[in-house]
Amino acid sequence: MQALASSPVDVVIVLQTGLFLGAGQQIAQLAAAKRLPTVYGYREHVLAGGLISYGVDLRWCYHRAAYFVDKILHGTPPGELPVEFPTKMVLSINLKTAKTLGITIPPALLGLADEVIE
Repeated sequence: MQALASSPVDVVIVLQTGLFLGAGQQIAQLAAAKRLPTVYGYREHVLAGGLISYGVDLRWCYHRAAYFVDKILHGTPPGELPVEFPTKMVLSINLKTAKTLGITIPPALLGLADEVIE
């Protein structure tokens, strides 16, 4: 974060990977301390204090995973199960973080958001 903060960076994009899920709050705190706007792939990062996320809904993914586990436990061979990909992306915006960073979120973007955290 220090290297990013001392560079001419307009925004930081945090990769959409499970590796960063557990560190969401730490990443958000470091980004806020360095006044770096951040965009994430998971809404959980926005709930932890990140600015904006646009990506799959992990709750949906977990629900579908449970569905497939149930099918396997009831005898369906895993090779016979279809591969599914999320079809809906979720846009989440944290207005508290935007205010802390001195960023005004355009009303048009707020109108597109699936979730606005105040």
